[in-house]
Amino acid sequence: MGSIDRYIFRTTLGAFLMILVSLTSIIWVTQALRDIDLMTSQGQTILVFIGITGLVIPQLVLVIAPIALVIAVAHVLSKLATDSEIIVMNSAGMAPWRLFRPFFEAAIVVALLVGFVSAYLSPKCLRELRQWAASVRADLVTNIVQPGRFITIERGLVFHLRERLPSGQLLGLFIDDQRNPKEETTLLAEQGEIVENERGTFLLLGNGSLQRHAADERDPTVVKFDRHAFDLSQFSGQTQAVKFSVRELSFWDLAFPAPDNPTMLRDPGQFRAEFHDRLVAPIYPLAFTILAFAWLGAPRTTRQNRAMSMVATILAVSALRLTGFASMVFGIFAPALLSMQYIALVVMVGICIRTISSGTAIEIPAPLVAWWNAIGERFARRTATA
Repeated sequence: MGSIDRYIFRTTLGAFLMILVSLTSIIWVTQALRDIDLMTSQGQTILVFIGITGLVIPQLVLVIAPIALVIAVAHVLSKLATDSEIIVMNSAGMAPWRLFRPFFEAAIVVALLVGFVSAYLSPKCLRELRQWAASVRADLVTNIVQPGRFITIERGLVFHLRERLPSGQLLGLFIDDQRNPKEETTLLAEQGEIVENERGTFLLLGNGSLQRHAADERDPTVVKFDRHAFDLSQFSGQTQAVKFSVRELSFWDLAFPAPDNPTMLRDPGQFRAEFHDRLVAPIYPLAFTILAFAWLGAPRTTRQNRAMSMVATILAVSALRLTGFASMVFGIFAPALLSMQYIALVVMVGICIRTISSGTAIEIPAPLVAWWNAIGERFARRTATA
């Protein structure tokens, strides 16, 4: 690898990593804020919060990495063009493929990263996320029963107790259950305790009252009781076996599923579409790099041409990726449509490879150039008069 190759390779990967980390961090923060209730309402520590929400990062990397690579390649090519280095190398007789080689080598590194994340790391983290989040949210005794606080166990179910004695006895209980839209139930009890047996986990309430208010009635019905059992089985640590979705299966499980795989039997269309999506995921970084270089790698004389080529690159990359998403969505119901993403990749990459081989620049049609110039002039006039 020559000095030019090392410079381009190092600069491209450096820009890629910076963009990837920045975009992933921003999106991760927005996703993590949705689960802030792990700390505020369920008493978890900051380490547990970061650990659980951090497991979604590989899935974000899987989506962001190809886009970050396109931005990095465009940035490096724009820098080379601004400094007239592309024009100099082209005048010195350097073939387009010679300039393209370090970009493609960087794309191979990103493709290997995406392949590893898609095949193994992302599904493993998603499985861990489901199991960990389920155990944290499910264990009412250790995580939710906190004296003096109103705790939303799930949507429509609020729990409160005044005090919890060292013996485990609960004092001053309040339960508001609005999960049934046709009837609201409110429980008040002086004391209670958690009881576990072969039938499940129950909250045994003593000396209290139960108030039921039907939606079509004006007055509630109040019943006093000495003993009342409230079922906590679905919130206790004794949860049922977790059923994994297709996104949480490794590539090996998708490629060679067991005949009795419950996920495949439950949703074969989604299973098949996910397999093809994982198969094509590492190809996108390579295809995006070829596409970006075909549009931006040729020497151009004006900044306007480079700007329009940049816009065209963004549109082409977006169209190619949206075709992949559409192929996966519609392929769930019509397997033949899964071929759309392969056809789009082959056609787009084939055109771009031919363009790079010929060393010609892809020119924007004249009507679009005129339209673009008219918009620029109009915007400049409005800015000047403002």
